[in-house]
Amino acid sequence: MGIKHNHWQSLFIFCLGLFLGTAFCMKCMEAEFRVNRDEFTIIELELFYSKQKVAHILSSLDYRVQTILKYHLIFDFAFMAGVYPAITSLCMMSREKVNAPSTKKVLYFFAALQLIAWFADIVENLWLLQWVGQASIGNEFAWYHATVLIKWIIALAGATLAISIMIRKKKNFYFPKTLFFF
Repeated sequence: MGIKHNHWQSLFIFCLGLFLGTAFCMKCMEAEFRVNRDEFTIIELELFYSKQKVAHILSSLDYRVQTILKYHLIFDFAFMAGVYPAITSLCMMSREKVNAPSTKKVLYFFAALQLIAWFADIVENLWLLQWVGQASIGNEFAWYHATVLIKWIIALAGATLAISIMIRKKKNFYFPKTLFFF
């Protein structure tokens, strides 16, 4: 392997710091997300609101909240630079805790998938930035929701798998070859 465990660990620690710093800043900004005294969150915009509700919220923001939302979305680009490489690092460090070749391949696969999740998150943010202040969203809303789901599924699956292996004491954790066809 080209990069040893301590290099992945150093990358993870750096990314964790970036992740935590930007998450703190974004959480502080999110306290200001209001439309006519109704609060909203980015997670709600991503996962739970209909096209009409998202369009209503984004078009009804006053200038101050609109500016804060744009800053939040810009901070999210730095957040992404922390979270997806951190998950990749976790997957790569977990690979070294297992002996089974099939499990190593699955972890490598999830590490590589983080690039797709990162790209999906970038596309999602660009759509939200484009829609801020607009009364209509357009036909891409179904793609927006699909992009959001892809991002969340890949990131959570990779992080969950890597963390579950990292906390295991046994080194013989494996996936059956018939399960993943690798």
